[in-house]
Amino acid sequence: MKKALIVQGGWDGHEPKLTSKRFAEMLLDEGYEIQISDSLDCFSDLEPLMSLDLIVACWTMGTINNVYADNISKAVGAGVGIAGCHGGMCDSFRENTQWQFITGGQWVSHPGGDGIEYEVNISHGSSPITEGISDFKVKSEHYYLHIDPAVEILATTMFPLVPYYHISNKPVAMPVAWTKFWGNGRVFYTSLGHHDDVFNIPEAAKLMKNGMVWAGAGKAYALANGLTTERFENQAKMY
Repeated sequence: MKKALIVQGGWDGHEPKLTSKRFAEMLLDEGYEIQISDSLDCFSDLEPLMSLDLIVACWTMGTINNVYADNISKAVGAGVGIAGCHGGMCDSFRENTQWQFITGGQWVSHPGGDGIEYEVNISHGSSPITEGISDFKVKSEHYYLHIDPAVEILATTMFPLVPYYHISNKPVAMPVAWTKFWGNGRVFYTSLGHHDDVFNIPEAAKLMKNGMVWAGAGKAYALANGLTTERFENQAKMY
């Protein structure tokens, strides 16, 4: 049976317990064994992390020490997937650049605050995550992020929608969802999820579930194809 660790906490405004419960139910439907942790101390020991198939991050702001971040890096690099939404993953630990390197982006603003209605434009291509999902509208925070250029973009939204300092620049298609790799590990993120109820939108829920399932399949793929972490180890020691 596949195993997933969901880590919930940080700022309560993002409803980490509600999103964690919802994501756990999604993964139970896929046959996962679920552990939910209210503490970052679950990252203190590398060995149990290496036994996982998936880590789901539902932790906004806060701090993480370098040992914990390094353990996550090693586990994901070995093939454990990592997935998350909104500030629960890409505004988790603002001071930890290693976490930002792993996850592929960092929140910097949401012009206009909550209640902005915008369209999510799905990018259909090579990823199975977006299969069967059409463009859809949400009313929530409109996330502006700084992005790793290595990510594969699965969905976008157009900026600007409200007057703010960035309006002086040209319009941009801001990524809403993406994937990337960290060693042998698969990474999925969506900026949707300011509140849990955004996942009452069927397309948003399907995007999140598909992303978690895809990320959680990376370890089995790496094992089946003989992929090892040896090529990363020397560089990791230098890092």
